[in-house]
Parts: sequence; C-alpha cells; structure tokens
Amino acid sequence: MALGLLLLAVVAFLSVMVLKSVWYQKKLSGKLPPGPAPLPFIGNYLQLKTEFYTSIIKISKTYGPVFTIYLGPRRFVVLCGYKALKEALVDQAEEFSGRGRLAIFHNLIKGIGLGHNNEDHAKQLRRFCITTLRDFGMGKRSIEERIQEEASFLKETLQDTRGAYIDPTFYLSKAVCNIISSIVFGDRFDYEDEEFLSLLKRMLGLMQFMSSSAGQLYEMFYSVMNHLPGPQQQAIKKLLELEAFIIKKVEQNQETLDPNSPRNVIDSFLIRMQEEKNNPNTEFYVKNLVIITLTLFFAGTETVSTNLRYCFQLLMKYPDVAAKVHEEIDRVIGRDRQPKFEDHIKMPYTEAVIHESLRYGGMSAMGLARMVTKDTRFRGFFIPKDTEVLTMLGTLMTDSKFFPGPENFDPHHFLDEKGKFKKIEAFMPFSMGKRSCLGEGLARMELFLFVTTIMQHFQFKSAQMPQDMEVSRMQTGITTLPLKYTMSFLPR
Repeated sequence: MALGLLLLAVVAFLSVMVLKSVWYQKKLSGKLPPGPAPLPFIGNYLQLKTEFYTSIIKISKTYGPVFTIYLGPRRFVVLCGYKALKEALVDQAEEFSGRGRLAIFHNLIKGIGLGHNNEDHAKQLRRFCITTLRDFGMGKRSIEERIQEEASFLKETLQDTRGAYIDPTFYLSKAVCNIISSIVFGDRFDYEDEEFLSLLKRMLGLMQFMSSSAGQLYEMFYSVMNHLPGPQQQAIKKLLELEAFIIKKVEQNQETLDPNSPRNVIDSFLIRMQEEKNNPNTEFYVKNLVIITLTLFFAGTETVSTNLRYCFQLLMKYPDVAAKVHEEIDRVIGRDRQPKFEDHIKMPYTEAVIHESLRYGGMSAMGLARMVTKDTRFRGFFIPKDTEVLTMLGTLMTDSKFFPGPENFDPHHFLDEKGKFKKIEAFMPFSMGKRSCLGEGLARMELFLFVTTIMQHFQFKSAQMPQDMEVSRMQTGITTLPLKYTMSFLPR
C-alpha cells in the first residue's frame, strides 16, 4: 500500500513537472534566442553527450553564439565567443549580474552568501569579503610572505619523497589550502593532520562529482535526484560534513573573540554581526558567515591546486619549455634567493607559461552560471528575469583570432615579437564583469610563487616519455580536472 502511494506521488510529481515545462516553453516560444527543440521535462538531455562542454559547443555551430537550451527542466541562455560575452557581462553588466544555481550547493546555500541574487545584499557581502581579505593579506606583502612560507614547506615535503613517483594532487592541495586557511581561520594545518586530510578528501570528492557524468545529470534533475539513492547522496554528505567543520571553527572563534583584535576573516564577520545586531535587514548573521567561509575555503583551494596540476603536467610533457623556465629562474632569481611576486615583471616567459597552462587546461571552460536580474533585451531577443546564463569561457581560450593554433600548448601565445609578455583581452579564466572571481589577485600570486619556488629546486620527470604523455581532461560536468598522473621531483 505504502509503495503504491509512493509510486503514485512520483508519477503525479513528474506529470506536474512535464506540464509546467511544456507551458513555459510554449509561452516563451519565439522570444528567446533559438535553440534545439526540448522534450518535456528532460529538455535537451538527448543532445548532450558524455562531454557536456563539447556537446554545447557542437550545438552552437548550428544556432550561433547566443542560443537557448534546456538542461532537464532548467532553461539556460548560452553565450559563446568574446563579443557575446563582453556585450553581456561588461556592456550589460547589471542585467547579467545574478548568480546562477549550482545544484550541489543549492540546498545548502539557497541564494544566500556570495551567491545572493539581491544585488544590494550581494554588494554588501562582496565588499566585505574584498576589504577583509585585503586586510588579512590579499594584495599586501603579508600574504606574499604566507605563500613564500607555504611554498618552503611544500619544497621540504617534496624533497622527502627522494625522487619517487608520486601523485601530486594532495601535496599541492595541502599547500594551497593552507594559504586560504591562514586568511580565513588565522592559522595553517600540519600536512599530516588527520582532520586536514579528511577535509581535503571531501573537497576533492566534491570536485570529482561535479566533473562527472553523474554530476552533470544531477545539475539537470536535482529536484528529483535529491530524493533518490546514488552518488549525489555521497556528494551532499561531503558538503554537509564541510559545513559542520566550518560551523565548529566559527563556534571556536565566538568563544575566544576579542572585538578589538580580529585574527582572521571569521573574527571580522563576527564583529560586524555585533555592530549590526539591531539591524533587522542585516546580511551579517551566522548562516551567511558559514556559507561565505565555505565558499572561500572551497574555491580558494581547488581552483589553484588544480591549475598547478595542469601546469606541472604540461612542463613534463614539454621539457624544452621547462628548460626555458629554469633558465629564466636562474638568471632573474638564482638558486638561493626566495622568489618574490615582483619578480614576475622580469620573467615574461615564466608568466607566459603560467597563463598558457591556465588557457590550455581550461578548468573553468563553462564558468559559473549567471542569472539575469530582470527582464532583459539582448541582441534583439527577450530573456525573462531569473533565466540562467551559461558563459562559455572556453570559447575565448580556444578562439584562433586571439590564439593561433589554440589546440597546441604554446607559451608564445602570450609573448610579443620581442619576447615581452603581452596581455590578451580574450584571456578571461576568472570571468569578467560584476561576478568575476574576487580571488583573482590571490590566485595569480599563488600560481607564480608556487611554480617558481618548486621549479627553482626541482626538475620534473614522468614515468612516460614526453611524446607518449597525454594531457587528458575529465570534462563531463561544469568543471574540468586533469586525469590522475604521477611524477618525480628530482633535485636540481
């Protein structure tokens, strides 16, 4: 009897979703940008193959740089190419400034924190984060000293491997995670701390789920899959465990808080909470603090460490490129002095290699989804308020107008005829406009200091011959990850 009622409820729910989907599609027919005809409820699922990004790019060949697709019942307008992205994210920045929904985080975040789509509220929190991160080091020498210190810890740990072949994933994640930990929590973790290792495993597990076919499916049908067994339940569990860790850290700070001497980002937020405790419309409350901390911690760890993995793999694949980086390090920095961020001005080739690895790796090829904050006219089309927008940043990084031979790894994409570093307007790995990554400056400093410090002391070696190495990507969901590989760090 109970099973029969459950089955009836599921059928009724799906029927309502199908009817709702058909009604919306019919209502907006002819107003939205064109796109492949969706089926009720499943949308354009049948047109999206194993690789999500590649499938969407294939659809753009038919419908142009601006088109509409349905990921399950969710409607998206897709933007491809520099002109369309700039027109939307810069020229019409206000209309496209909303944050789209990332399904795996939605049940936890529910539109609050830095994902808030109320522009005034989002501005308050974003301004707080930028100011407070700067106070605790971003853009100042103090954060540079923290990165230098962590790079030294990483160097010593890699020396202890004595040239053995290792998977660099957790080594790099530990080091990068400690940078954001020192800013957010006020201290770093020991590399062998069990709680720390467990935390990193949860974050990596979440990233792997988001980059998997199961993650892609969940993005489309999360309203149903939330109630079904499957890998999404493990991913949700990992996220809740990360939230519990942050809550514990917040409680510890509350117990030891000195309003006259903030130690970290959490303390600063708690002080602001006290200042606005009588404001009924305040955005400074514990739930927002937990979500902001989790967002900074997650984004500040996985993006940089993943890009370092791409960079190191490419340097093994192209030993001639690595040799030129070594030569520039020896000439500008030497073997004894610790690298400083200001060195990047005198190191155009190393800068070009780091930029090219960001371009070629394409970790954020799809970017985080945006949302239009009001009914919007764009290129003659009508986009209703709250429509989600996919910003295909990868189409910038593979545009042959800006990067000749984009399928090749070539640092000369970022060098002029005199060998000087050149900026390219289509290079937007951190997005553009109002919702660009607020940690861009920190990420650039980390990438430069970690790469130069490690290469100053090591040469990289793969178990394979360079010509046999394949720089592969796991790209089925909204992010890309390098497939697992091993490498040897040999003393220079």
